[in-house]
Amino acid sequence: MSDKEYNPLSRRKFLGTSSAALVAIAGMQATASAQQATPIHSKDHHLVNESEPQPKNTALDAQNPSSNFPPETDSGGQPPFKYPFSFAHKRIEGGGWTRQVTVRDLPMSKKMAGVQMRLIKGGVRELHWHVGAEWAFMISGSARITAVDQHGRGFVDDVNEGDLWVFPGGIPHSIQGLGPDGAMFLLVFDDGNFNEFETFLLTDWLHHTPPEVLAKNFEVPDATFANVPPKELFIFERELPRPLAEEKRQVEAVTGGVPNSFAFFTSKMSPTKVTKGGEVKIVDAKNFPASNIAAAIVTLKPGGLRELHWHPNEDEWQYYVKGSGRMSVFAAGGRARTMDVQAGDVGYIDRSLPHFVENTGDEDLVFLEVFPTPHYEDISLAEWLSHTPSRLVDQHIGTGEDFLNKIHKKEAVITPE
Repeated sequence: MSDKEYNPLSRRKFLGTSSAALVAIAGMQATASAQQATPIHSKDHHLVNESEPQPKNTALDAQNPSSNFPPETDSGGQPPFKYPFSFAHKRIEGGGWTRQVTVRDLPMSKKMAGVQMRLIKGGVRELHWHVGAEWAFMISGSARITAVDQHGRGFVDDVNEGDLWVFPGGIPHSIQGLGPDGAMFLLVFDDGNFNEFETFLLTDWLHHTPPEVLAKNFEVPDATFANVPPKELFIFERELPRPLAEEKRQVEAVTGGVPNSFAFFTSKMSPTKVTKGGEVKIVDAKNFPASNIAAAIVTLKPGGLRELHWHPNEDEWQYYVKGSGRMSVFAAGGRARTMDVQAGDVGYIDRSLPHFVENTGDEDLVFLEVFPTPHYEDISLAEWLSHTPSRLVDQHIGTGEDFLNKIHKKEAVITPE
């Protein structure tokens, strides 16, 4: 460039413009830093960006603080993994009532469905069967259950609060509430699309079979079936059954009883594991041979934690029997969600998704973990870390090897231990 082409004014103008631009950029960076430093969460939710000026369902918000103001560790668009039975339609009959939560209510619950049922004293759930297996938990009261297996062997027994039963798919059975106040129980089915209102009922079948065919089948006069009800009984009230010993002799005559009882008396079972934080009873084919459904009955004391873990072999269906708490599920890809749970809620966790359940209330939290498989399996975070070379783990999470070497080699299940 020649001296004639050089213009000092242009150079000064360029330098001035550049300096102004740098100052502006610095100002923008300072503003961005200030914005990042401004809190967006508060413990009492008083910040203007947390406010909710519109009308709201205060009671529902109070039950679901982890959805209304989620923890900062939550991320992504994970769908709800709980559904309360309180939202389900209740069918009320003379002998009691029932309601259900299926995949139609909780879309992710593809492999299992649940039914609540209440039978008054003498109330009968009509003789019936269904395609899927039925696993049951007695919430309160007492009931008599009956069944007949594919070899014509009979079964009858009484169950009480905390006990279980299972009826394999296709096995006909019945349930009747006993004294003094009948029974309340939970039924779980290994089919998310199950419908309690579309089972194979004895009265419904006979009503839709020609009388002459019934007569020929049993070699009796047509009039024998003149009193078959014109429609299903479903849930109805009758007199209490005869003494258990008498009915056992009757149903086991000639062909004998079933080789493995369909009832399991969990109320008499010692816990599988007890810690300072609670206890768990695990029931699967190992100790309940008739069952093709595995389960854990978990009790968490206030502040207790069902430790971080996952189930490698099957989806988990949950029912919260008592208390309140919260559950957090990690779904990979940076997605995690926490939801609060109360008595009567159903939860569902897909196979292998890691999660925890924590008792956030002031009374015991009791819940069921149910799996559509004969065998219970889980892997805890502590087990994984403690059985992996400590240097490798420390290179991942930077906790130091001293911490890693102190982790118990056997899973706690519930903490604190």
